Amino acid sequence: MDIFLSALANIIDPATLLFMVIGVGAGLLAGSIPGFTIAMAVVLTLPFTFSMPPAQGLATMISVLVGGLSGGLMSGILTGIPGTPSSVATTFDGFPMARKGEAGLALGIGVWSSFCGGIISAALLVLFAPQLAAVGLEFQPWDFFMLVMFALTVTASLAGEHLVKGLIAGAAGLLIRTVGEDDAVGVGRFDFGSDYLLTGFDFIAVLIGLFAFSQLLSDLRDPVNARKALSDQRRVEVRIEHRRAIKILMQNWFDVVRSALIGMFTGTLPGAGGSIANILSYDQAKKAAKDDSQFGKGDPRGIIAPEASNNAVEGGALTPLMALGIPGDITAAIMLGALLMHDIVPGPTFISDEPVLAYSIYIAFFLASFIMLGMQSIVLRVFVLVTRIKAYVLATVILTFATIGVFALHNSVEDIWTLFFFGLLGFTMRQYGFPLAPMILGVVLGDIAELNLARALAINSDPMLFITRPWSLFFAIIALFSTVFPLFQKQRGSGSMLERLYSPLLLLVLSVPLFMMGGVFRTSLAVLAILGSGYILMRHRAKPTPSEE
Repeated sequence: MDIFLSALANIIDPATLLFMVIGVGAGLLAGSIPGFTIAMAVVLTLPFTFSMPPAQGLATMISVLVGGLSGGLMSGILTGIPGTPSSVATTFDGFPMARKGEAGLALGIGVWSSFCGGIISAALLVLFAPQLAAVGLEFQPWDFFMLVMFALTVTASLAGEHLVKGLIAGAAGLLIRTVGEDDAVGVGRFDFGSDYLLTGFDFIAVLIGLFAFSQLLSDLRDPVNARKALSDQRRVEVRIEHRRAIKILMQNWFDVVRSALIGMFTGTLPGAGGSIANILSYDQAKKAAKDDSQFGKGDPRGIIAPEASNNAVEGGALTPLMALGIPGDITAAIMLGALLMHDIVPGPTFISDEPVLAYSIYIAFFLASFIMLGMQSIVLRVFVLVTRIKAYVLATVILTFATIGVFALHNSVEDIWTLFFFGLLGFTMRQYGFPLAPMILGVVLGDIAELNLARALAINSDPMLFITRPWSLFFAIIALFSTVFPLFQKQRGSGSMLERLYSPLLLLVLSVPLFMMGGVFRTSLAVLAILGSGYILMRHRAKPTPSEE
């Protein structure tokens, strides 16, 4: 109880509350501007939090995050242009509803769905993070190294047809983190005699350059679009209809819960994020509906599902971050960077070592959802004004603040050059189809991977331990199958051998490390995996192939 009260005192401090309100407002506005992603908003906030206490800084960043997740619906519903990738599916029914004269109702459904998804996600974060941390105490250096490899391969696999490019980007991120002095032995690498490179690239400058600056360059590439504003409408009058929205949500409460759980699960997968969760939840809501004829024409369920899901994602992403030190998405990776800057290392012992900070994160997540609910109407009016600003003006302002923030970290001109270099690198990678998410995760997790690799080899030089230890083998199997997943997804419905064998073979192979772990629960899971594998094989044998049909 004392820990909870101490954490509550950190968050309800007037200064912290003020920063949270500003953060939610900034996040709502940033999320509503197409091209200005949530991750960009959070990474630009990071430099301004270094002078704050850890709890206050993290609460501010969480507020920006929660606001950004909810902000995308405003642009998607009112203009048909999603503010963020996590709000793409919201436009399918939100914009048609607005065109029918029910913009206020559509916004109300979106706001309350976002709120409910965030609250459910926060509750599950509190429930599951300590349990996952208890499992994480079993991990040794070999297991942590394979966990990082799993995170990178899963993120790369989400690139679909560009799997090889995703793996190259992840490897490049790891390579970037090798510049500078080796923490294990104290030897300089790739410094070329430069004192700046000997200390390594500044983490924040790299992140802002790769993600924010490269995005701005991509947005301004077309001079015609750069001179355009988001909206030419001079006057937009919209009032959010809260009462009708709440009534509709109560009628569709199962859709809310199901979508929040989908978002939570998706968030735990490294690199998946809201862009996948919102599409997946929309698809499931449409499939589960008895009558789906109104989907795409202004069905409220088409707004409920993606908005409840994308706000639940971050609870899922923060769960492995707090429990294992592995971020679930880019924004969680930025949170990890913030913790590391404050000399706090998340991992299995984080919740027990830093209980006040852990509970501060829980409370901030809950409170930010309530602040978001209250500020949505205020920010809506500001959004209408922002839509009239030219794109190049917005980009100039954002880049200016980013440069000031990076310079203020160490008063170093070299950090600004780092920002521009990685901005150009990120822009070039975007043009040639290289995904940035694996590279950013590689930069964030590079130190963890290298340190645990050095520890593992120092304890025992036998490389076979990376695949003979239960948890290492578990993550190695998932990493291997994740690289094949894009090919499996491409062949779904074809009746090919890969489609028939992928799922049962995955379950069968995963049963091996589960048996190795021992214990009644995990042995039972292994038996269920084998039975599930057999059941899927029998179903495939009973189902004729397209050629037989």
